[in-house]
Amino acid sequence: MGDYPLKHARSPMELTDQIFGPATQHAALQDEIYCQIMKQMTNNRNRVSMELGWQLMWLCTGLFPPSNSLAKHAHRFLKSRPRDPLASDCLKRLQNILSLQPRQHPPHYAEVDAIHRNSTQIYHKVTFPNEADELFEVTSTTTIRDLCSTIATQLNLSSPDGYGLFMKTAVKVSNLDDEMYFFDSLRQNAEPPKKIKIKKAKEATPSAFLVFFMRKLWFNVIPGRDLMADLTFHYPQELPRYLRGYHSCSREAMVELAALLFRIQTDSDRSQFVMIPRMLKELVPEDQMDLMSSDEWKKNIISSYNQQMGITADEARVSFLKVISSWPTFGCTFFEVKQTCEPSYPTNMRIAISKVGVSFIDPKTKELLVMHPFGKITDWQTDNHHFHMSIGGLVQGTFSCETPLGYKMEDLLLSYISMYEKERLSVLPRNQMFS
Repeated sequence: MGDYPLKHARSPMELTDQIFGPATQHAALQDEIYCQIMKQMTNNRNRVSMELGWQLMWLCTGLFPPSNSLAKHAHRFLKSRPRDPLASDCLKRLQNILSLQPRQHPPHYAEVDAIHRNSTQIYHKVTFPNEADELFEVTSTTTIRDLCSTIATQLNLSSPDGYGLFMKTAVKVSNLDDEMYFFDSLRQNAEPPKKIKIKKAKEATPSAFLVFFMRKLWFNVIPGRDLMADLTFHYPQELPRYLRGYHSCSREAMVELAALLFRIQTDSDRSQFVMIPRMLKELVPEDQMDLMSSDEWKKNIISSYNQQMGITADEARVSFLKVISSWPTFGCTFFEVKQTCEPSYPTNMRIAISKVGVSFIDPKTKELLVMHPFGKITDWQTDNHHFHMSIGGLVQGTFSCETPLGYKMEDLLLSYISMYEKERLSVLPRNQMFS
């Protein structure tokens, strides 16, 4: 608040971390923070100090509630200052936080920056798989689930089910837990390594990251039923999997899909036929381009293209999805792993996680080696660069593999199993739910 001089210049977020950080970890300190802020704002005639004090109170009322014994005093304090611009907003935030779980982390940079600019509205950019992005309003107590519902509503999606928020940093892409507060989740997934110390106050800025909203669980996905979902999520998410050669498909299907992709790429410009040989990487799975010569691909693609006359680029995107949706690997999330625990399997193997379970695939032949339904998977864990999975049934076994993406596999398994468990509970008679 500026009432006591600092020896060294420090950023607002450094100070808010010092004030609120310990209190988010130790509930016994939370009343003390409220008391100190109210005490320092009582009979304080310094206008700048009071302005900063209200900013602190605004942040505090979005983090944790005062105890029952202190709540009435905090309520009275805020209500007795109707002329202060932030008093009414702090009062609303206080009443809201009293019925919620406290935050687990101190304020995020976006919150500190917003209130430091005297703004109580915060908008965060969310990026979609089709490379579009939009701003969405978030509050200090917006959960990941809340934001997913808001995005789905604003985009006119048929349902938010199956979608998730992801945070992409320079190191990895992390799924954000539905139950967590949005700003807590950002802080938890973007914390810099503890060994790295900020040398100067001006360097205390947030690390670069992007928040993505994507399809996570592929169930009840029927191409053509939800056009917005198909164009914004399903097509741009499935296209890279197809071009990386993850699916097993016939030559005829590849020609048909290449013609559709050419139409999408060129917006039905027939003069671009001459470019087909140079565009093959964008039209044909990378491991199948040698199936024909460039001229043969061109001839077959043009022939198929001419049979698809009269459709738009968006209709071609939906047609692409309709073709691949009939394949058993549609909607799978693929992981390239290395294993040595099962001699009958290749060392380099592909694991596909989908709505039906976990499939082991030979990456060279694309042959399905085995599929383990979720009901047979009894346990799983990941550590460092390994993923372990226990499989039940007539023959008990444990499968282990090397992968840097074990945390993603673990999250997907838990998410699909949780989804089926919720579905099971939703159809149980009420008297069986509590038996």
